[in-house]
Amino acid sequence: MHTAHDLDQLLARKRQLQSVAASRHEFEMRLQQLRAWQAGRLARSYADLGADPRYSQAVAFFLSDIYAPHEFTHRDRDLTRALGKLRRALPAALLAVLGKALELDVLTLALDQAMTSHLTAPPTESSYAQAYRAVGRRPDRERQIELIRDIGKSLDAVVRRRWLGLALRAAHGPAHLAGFGALQDFLERGWSAFRTLPAGDELFDDIRRRETAVMDALFQARPNPFAWTAAAEQGTPVQKS
Repeated sequence: MHTAHDLDQLLARKRQLQSVAASRHEFEMRLQQLRAWQAGRLARSYADLGADPRYSQAVAFFLSDIYAPHEFTHRDRDLTRALGKLRRALPAALLAVLGKALELDVLTLALDQAMTSHLTAPPTESSYAQAYRAVGRRPDRERQIELIRDIGKSLDAVVRRRWLGLALRAAHGPAHLAGFGALQDFLERGWSAFRTLPAGDELFDDIRRRETAVMDALFQARPNPFAWTAAAEQGTPVQKS
């Protein structure tokens, strides 16, 4: 479970990573090209789930608010200013989700920066795969996948607690008046997106299987590493209801 102190350390680490990129214009440009390419790959990989009314909002939330190519400057600013209040006011379950989201953000940025050092042009499937293997760090890649699954599972559990939804809605006005609107809106978007998921669904186990198949294919230099469909079909499919 992440504490407010953990969040403070993660935010400090993110600021450190961002300062590295900001001081080198060409590096920052290549980093943004890489992150945009990855976002496009994920959108293509999960187009089937994004087109399903049961999963569309949750998938869209991940692609726009959790694993996205842009920086979460306003959300991070709100977190930095509100850490003390969060520890006292935010339910532990929501604080844990925030912590995991920030940990994923920091880990992804660190891995992306490491890959950028191996790229000299906008990535292609071939150059991406080569950079991926050059960086290595398989335990970090596995942690990245587990965090995606854990965030999804945690949010799915949180939205089943009706009183938390009432508390979140009640905090909307005060949070915006206090200057924490970006953070509040992030929590509300996540809540709304995950309210649409069927209870007990296996969506995030399926995502873990797909991303693990992609990771294995990249590390083993298999051809067509992003042709995840055939590999995913060998596992248990997303539960239908």
